[in-house]
Amino acid sequence: MTPRLLNKSKPSNEKNFNLKKVNETIKEYQNYIKNNFEYVGENFAYEARSIHYDNKKKEKGIYGIASNDELKELLEEGIDAKLIPWVEDKSN
Repeated sequence: MTPRLLNKSKPSNEKNFNLKKVNETIKEYQNYIKNNFEYVGENFAYEARSIHYDNKKKEKGIYGIASNDELKELLEEGIDAKLIPWVEDKSN
């Protein structure tokens, strides 16, 4: 009888399954964000500052595009902003 050797790497089909599951979860978050937040595009940093400093009340939270430097500056100013992964829908 030969000993069973443990291989730490996962079979490729298991990796593909995990990747698909991660992508599905990200897409669920994206749908929630799209339905419940206002898209401000590349004006994210400006809009976030406007809300924070001018105490603007918005019916919805915002999401958009910001560079790493802009995000770092917002965090240094005490403005709560998060970077989330975004998966483009390739079905179109």
